This record gives sequence, C-alpha cells and structure tokens, in this order.
Amino acid sequence: MKTERRSEGRSSKGALWSTVRQYKYHYLMLLPVVIWYLVFSYLPMYGVTLALKTFDFSKGILGSPWIGFDHFKTLVDDMEFWNAFQNTVIISLAKLVIHFPLPIILAIVMNEFSRNKARKFFQTLFTFPHFISWVVLAGILTNILSNDGVYNQILSLFGMDSSSPLVNENEFRPMLYISHVWKEIGWDSIIYMAALAGINPDLYEAAEIDGASRFQRLRFIAWPGIKSTVAILFVLTVGGLMSLGGSFDQIFNLYSSPVYSVADTIDTYIYRTTFTVGADFGYMTAVGLLKSVINLVLLVIANITVKKMGEQGLY
Repeated sequence: MKTERRSEGRSSKGALWSTVRQYKYHYLMLLPVVIWYLVFSYLPMYGVTLALKTFDFSKGILGSPWIGFDHFKTLVDDMEFWNAFQNTVIISLAKLVIHFPLPIILAIVMNEFSRNKARKFFQTLFTFPHFISWVVLAGILTNILSNDGVYNQILSLFGMDSSSPLVNENEFRPMLYISHVWKEIGWDSIIYMAALAGINPDLYEAAEIDGASRFQRLRFIAWPGIKSTVAILFVLTVGGLMSLGGSFDQIFNLYSSPVYSVADTIDTYIYRTTFTVGADFGYMTAVGLLKSVINLVLLVIANITVKKMGEQGLY
C-alpha cells in the first residue's frame, strides 16, 4: 500500500511538472503579477502588528513594544472615526444601490443595438471618462462648480441663489454619486457586454421565431447568461464596501474642510490624520485593520447569500 501511494504521489508530481513545462510561457507571463502581489500585498502584512504596538522609530516595526488592544480602546471613543465610519457606510451603500445596476442596464441596452458601428461608438463614448484621472477630473469639476463657474452662472440666469456642491453639505454626496456614475459606468459595463457576447445567437433567433418579445428575450436569455457574472461582481463589490470600491482618489481630490462632516471616510480619515494631524502609525494601523476585517465579513456574508440564491459564488 505504501509503495502504491508513493508511486501515485510521484506520478502526480510528474504530471504537475509536465504541465508546468508544457505551459511554461503562460506561467512566465504570470510571474510578474505573482511577484507584485508578494512584494506589495503579502510581505508588508507583518506591519499589521503595529495595531497592537506603539511604534518606535528607533526600533522599527518588529522591535516596537506591544501594548495589546489599547489602540482599539481609543478607537471606540474617537468621534471623528465614528463620523468617518458612518460616512463610509452611507456613501458606499448609496453607490452600491445607484451605480451597481446601471452598467448592467447599459450593457443590455447596447447589446440590443443592431448596428455594430453605433454600439462601438457609444461604448467608446461611455468608456472614455474612465481614463481621465480623478486629479484632472477634480480640477474640471472645481472650475465648473466654483462660485464663478458655469454651474452658478446657470443658476443666476434663473434667478436662483449661487451654491457650490463642493462646499455644500447637502449637495456634496449627490455630486459624488453623479460624477462616479459618469466616469465608471462605461468601464464597468465591459465585462457584462463580454458575458452577453458569449451567449449563443441561435438562442435569440429561435426565441424570435417562437414569437418571444424583446423583453422576454432579455428575461429568459440575456439575464440568465449574465446572472453568474453579476453575482460574482456583486460579491466583490460588497467585499470592498468599506473601501468605497477604490474611490479614495475621488473623495480626496474633491472634498475640503467645509464638507468633512459628510465626506470624510475611513480612508481619507487615515490619510488626513496620519500626514496632516500627527503620525500615530499604530492607531492608524488599528483603524485600517478594523476596516479590512469588516470587508472580510461582508465578503463572506455576500458570498453565502449568493450561493443560497443558487449561484456559484467565489468559493
């Protein structure tokens, strides 16, 4: 029995290495990505220990003294953190509700175009804003929405009082949602369009011959064809809620002190507190660790929910 197990183990290892040799160029192309994640994502994880330490510049991260959960106790009483936490939840949920369905709708609408030229034109039109950095876009929005910008000039034409969403607590969040949708809707729709393109066109033709309406073709052919893709992206989106889906650049380049109460999120709070107020790296690491734990819990819950609905999920 032992001899058989050893032979099976050797054969499986041999098969593995033969597969690696067969696809060696594929693995070689994958190597830079693996190295990048190792260097920038996994190796720095030892720094998470700072959440339980008082950072000493002379001793470094590993030599700094342990203080247990003192940073987390301080965090509970930090009202600025809880304000940032509340803003993060509100903004991320609003973006999830407002933005997440729109790329799906856009992909379905463009998939219905009978002319390829029209489809390519609108796909390019909606995708182009994604390649404008938030630094550039923030400068454009600042010029448009400033007190003497186009926005206030239009308001004055209608006899309305001037107002800038950049410094107005009631208007700042809607401006975030609108600018985010405008910039990312086309880019986010690409993966759904790819999923729709993978559906066998014979299914549409057969359904049309059987007398199915356009809505019925969407409901019984297009939607089942992209439903699994929607489920996976939903899990990933929910898993990044506390990080606002990578929207740090947007808020950081648009917000200012007059709107901190409604715009300061966990990421901007960490940056602002660390680099402008005072460098308490241990405390900021504790805040970031808490955010990551919440993201992990949300990811697991979303994955379980999707699997209960009959989809495959991430794992």
